[in-house]
Amino acid sequence: MRYYIIAGERSGDLHGGNLVKELKKVDPNAEFRGFGGEYMQEQGVTLAVHYGDMAFMGLVEILTNLNKISRYIKQCKTDIEQYNPDVIILIDYGGFNRRIAKFGRKTGRKVYYYITPKVWAWYQSRALEIKANVDRMFVILPFEKDFYKKFDWDVDYVGNPVLDAVKAHQPDAEFMQRNKLDQTRELIALLPGSRKQELLGIVPLMAEVVKRYPQNQFAVATVSNLDKALYEPLFGLPNVTPIYGNTYDLLLHAKAAIVTSGTATLETALFKVPQIVVYKANALTYWILRIAIKVKYISLVNLIADKEVVKEYIQADANPEKVSTELNAILTNAPHRNQILTAYNQIYQTLDTGSASQNTATLIHKYLNE
Repeated sequence: MRYYIIAGERSGDLHGGNLVKELKKVDPNAEFRGFGGEYMQEQGVTLAVHYGDMAFMGLVEILTNLNKISRYIKQCKTDIEQYNPDVIILIDYGGFNRRIAKFGRKTGRKVYYYITPKVWAWYQSRALEIKANVDRMFVILPFEKDFYKKFDWDVDYVGNPVLDAVKAHQPDAEFMQRNKLDQTRELIALLPGSRKQELLGIVPLMAEVVKRYPQNQFAVATVSNLDKALYEPLFGLPNVTPIYGNTYDLLLHAKAAIVTSGTATLETALFKVPQIVVYKANALTYWILRIAIKVKYISLVNLIADKEVVKEYIQADANPEKVSTELNAILTNAPHRNQILTAYNQIYQTLDTGSASQNTATLIHKYLNE
């Protein structure tokens, strides 16, 4: 079989790489091409475009790059026609992939969607559009199966690939020594995100918090395809160490974490690190989202638990005073810390339904051969 896979950001690339690894087991003659990154490339996917070239975040940034996005969509359609795959596999990245799904349906190709766009969060009627253009949907959050039932669509819940990645991680025994971190001092992880717009809003906040804790050591997870200048407010501080491409080992050694809302919040929870979730968007983007959002929480941790497990600080609330207050509680208040860890254990058990990548690959192979 020939597979065309599209992932538009780091987490999608990671899960895409794991999916390809499992697809090769059930289909030894498989060939792969698509949009993605290093993880997919390492598993043998020929990349037409690297996701780093099209990781646009927020309404304003999307609007100002519409021509560029349109060119990538056109390039993707042309590439699919030339490659002529047996199936198009879309991974998250809703704005882009929904258009490719329409194209796939129009041209008579099978379209499978792994990791649904978060249509349950806002503009829920998009579920009908996805249903009309997608042959099979593989969801990774337990509540998503019930959500799609409201639209008379029976989708497959396959487990969560973030848990797969956490389980598969091989710890680096020399991590602390290699990064010149002091093993006698508590380590606080800083995860500012994987997109330029995220860093512009969150890195200055993190820097102000760090300045309040000169006795603690901090380490910031960096993304290789972003300009290092975006991290400068943190790099200039004496108690901050940059960590390149080794976020999981950072979390393994962290006592606490400050995390930008996204997949990283779930990764942090699965590594059992009490965290503070922060989020800042362009004012116009936030104003629109505030009207449209249909869920109570922004972090995957709280959404899965359906209650506040970790504090979320958004826009003006994402300030040094509030973040520092919660960080103090996490570091010094044992009952508060244990309450978070107990909820993390429940989330882990909820998601632990076998390998999502393996389950999805098995179902894809089955459906393609029916």
